[in-house]
Amino acid sequence: MQSQSSFSEASRPFLTWQRILDWAQEHYRCRTFSKDERIPARPGLLYLVQRGAIRMVGTAQVSATASQLTSRRINRTPEEAFLGFVGAGQPFEIVAQSPFTLQSYAHVDQTAVLWMYWHDLDNWPHFRREVMDAFRYQHQRKLLWLSALGQRRTIDRLLGFLTLLIEEYGEPAMSETDPDVIRGYCLPFPLTHAQIGSAIGSTRVTVTRLMGKLRQRGLILTQGDNLICLPAESINRAS
Repeated sequence: MQSQSSFSEASRPFLTWQRILDWAQEHYRCRTFSKDERIPARPGLLYLVQRGAIRMVGTAQVSATASQLTSRRINRTPEEAFLGFVGAGQPFEIVAQSPFTLQSYAHVDQTAVLWMYWHDLDNWPHFRREVMDAFRYQHQRKLLWLSALGQRRTIDRLLGFLTLLIEEYGEPAMSETDPDVIRGYCLPFPLTHAQIGSAIGSTRVTVTRLMGKLRQRGLILTQGDNLICLPAESINRAS
């Protein structure tokens, strides 16, 4: 259903977007990434997803106590948390503030990203306004995300999380018996149970168990390569 902000290739003037693409190619500011390849992003730059999808991940280094450090050397592996997607036509930036770091990965193959300095946007004032509108929209979605993750029961957090993702990125899934009827809306790319667990503060095993419960209740569907879907009536009620 893709209820995204006005920052999309469909609404953006084609000539403006094409000029930006041409500029990025001329200045060697664009690159195509394979699935799960890390985007070498750094703070202070603006990134635009031309094609595909970016997976944002946050890590936090947990420090050991002084007594632990004196008794033995402890090496802690930073825990990764899935923070959401950035879809085609959308901007993102990397904010680094110790002890938290953000990283971005190509979630699907052939994901194309271009980047620029903020002052480069002075060449396209209208596009700059679009970028700021897009970041405001993303901020509003994050507030909804936090609200969903504030649910006490894990199954409620899970359903709220999936609903937000599919409301934003979902694509229509047609009925197998009647091609004119929309069966539901599906994420256009796979998401593992481990990634979902990291996003809602749970484990892969728990997510797998609760996904089974939601399927039994008819609250979620799966299609194709285990793509997660919501029934059409659920989306209609939410909107």
